[in-house]
Amino acid sequence: MLGLENYLATTSLTDIEKELIKIRTSQINGCAYCIEMHTKDALGYGETHQRIFALSAWWESPLFDEKENVLLKMTEEITHIQQKGLTEDTYTAAQKHFTGNEIAQIIMQIGTINLWNRIGISTHLKHEN
Repeated sequence: MLGLENYLATTSLTDIEKELIKIRTSQINGCAYCIEMHTKDALGYGETHQRIFALSAWWESPLFDEKENVLLKMTEEITHIQQKGLTEDTYTAAQKHFTGNEIAQIIMQIGTINLWNRIGISTHLKHEN
């Protein structure tokens, strides 16, 4: 896991894109520990409170651009893998905004935070006040 995290730290995705994936995945999975951690990280990278607040309903918000909408749609579909997984339509839309390598990096980022969420939830991780 740590080797994959080290690789993902060097990818061409922006820090904000990575944190949007991490926060939204953690919201879907209900990992409060990861939501708190990655919200703080996102703010440190310059993300706004307003966009973080809107992230749980990103598809209705004008605060996210087309590229971010595709990124978040990928996040939803891959995290809810049991429903259909990444649809052909979403994959095609992703190809308009991301290279093949970037799509692979996005999928790895989503998979990694899903596993961290499962570790956090299973071990009852909590932030200290």
